[in-house]
Amino acid sequence: VKQNGDKMEGKRIALSGFGNVAWGAATKALELGAKVVALSGPDGVVELPEGINKEMIDYMLVMRASNHNKVQEMADKFPGKAIFTPGKKAWMVKCDIAMPCAFQNELAEADAKELIANGVKYVAEVSNMGCQPAAIAAFQGAKIPFGPGKAVNAGGVATSGLEICQNAEHRNWTAEEVDKNLHTIMNNIYDMCVQYGKQADGYINYVKGANIAGFMRVANAMLAQGII
Repeated sequence: VKQNGDKMEGKRIALSGFGNVAWGAATKALELGAKVVALSGPDGVVELPEGINKEMIDYMLVMRASNHNKVQEMADKFPGKAIFTPGKKAWMVKCDIAMPCAFQNELAEADAKELIANGVKYVAEVSNMGCQPAAIAAFQGAKIPFGPGKAVNAGGVATSGLEICQNAEHRNWTAEEVDKNLHTIMNNIYDMCVQYGKQADGYINYVKGANIAGFMRVANAMLAQGII
């Protein structure tokens, strides 16, 4: 968003799912001043015209713990503020940012075309491989910035790495230290995606950038260790 001279404040965000990943994305979105307007589940989608609030985010944890796997419970809990539509996906709701947070291959080409028609500006895979290849091609064909899961959700693995570092040092870092280190890692990943993914026309192919960056990290490590 910043790369495009844009800002997060006021951005309408559609999220799929209501588990740990969607909960984290909703929490961060609210923190950054964005407006989560859709959550989905196996049973349908809940539209949030006024945006999600802290109470709703907390209720996502209750929904997840219940194992009912029904997003309709959000509408039951907050009548009027959450509108449930059965059998539909979050991508039917007009948004600026779409973030698949549920399962692999959940966002199909038809969903991508619906998002594009509704004016989506950015797409980020927060789940592992949340978009089907044809959907990714549709976003890239429309020159919409698309962040692949291998880069976007690298923070989980990165934090595990930070935990290993703490264990090796026999010490505990504060939450602020962990967050600072995580920001550094994610910023570096982003910069590499831009470095290797920027095309002649200025469009940044983040998939290409992430693939090349990953290859270069492994290749350089092998060279440094004298393997090749």
